[in-house]
Amino acid sequence: MAQQRRRDRRQEEEEELDERVIEINRVAKVVKGGRRFAFRTIVVVGDNKGRVGVGVGKARGVPDSIRKGTERARRNMRKIPLAGTTIPHEIEAKYSGATVMLRPATPGTGVIAAGGVRAVLEAAGIHNILTKSKGSSNVLNVAQATLKALTELKDPEQIAAMRGKAVEEILPFWMRGQKS
Repeated sequence: MAQQRRRDRRQEEEEELDERVIEINRVAKVVKGGRRFAFRTIVVVGDNKGRVGVGVGKARGVPDSIRKGTERARRNMRKIPLAGTTIPHEIEAKYSGATVMLRPATPGTGVIAAGGVRAVLEAAGIHNILTKSKGSSNVLNVAQATLKALTELKDPEQIAAMRGKAVEEILPFWMRGQKS
């Protein structure tokens, strides 16, 4: 009975998750007889409520590589702090050659981003944000830099405690008076 409930709960969690394939790339390994082709897939998985993960899958077939990427993304899911439908503060993160800058935006702005950045942010449940990607445009590095920036975010309560101020003073002007 308990095992059945756990299995049902696990299936419900899997159904709720938002899975997005960002990129499918054909890669080659040179061997004695010629080239062996395989596929590398970058997948983003999120629950649209502040949890998101990025995974990479490699296999000889596309469906297998997508499945592997999805499994890795689920295992790498991280909790990120949200402030309503945006992020609590501005942040910049670098991963390999890619640098990503994220800024909170007022309600109604939308997700001003493209490619890997957009996929990660939407899977995380962020609806209003401004972004800028600098340096390398490698999709994997940009997605990883975005995930790194999101995991480095701090709760408004943490920032207020560090600065010795009230939470109301830390929040952007459009969020004062309302709590996430």
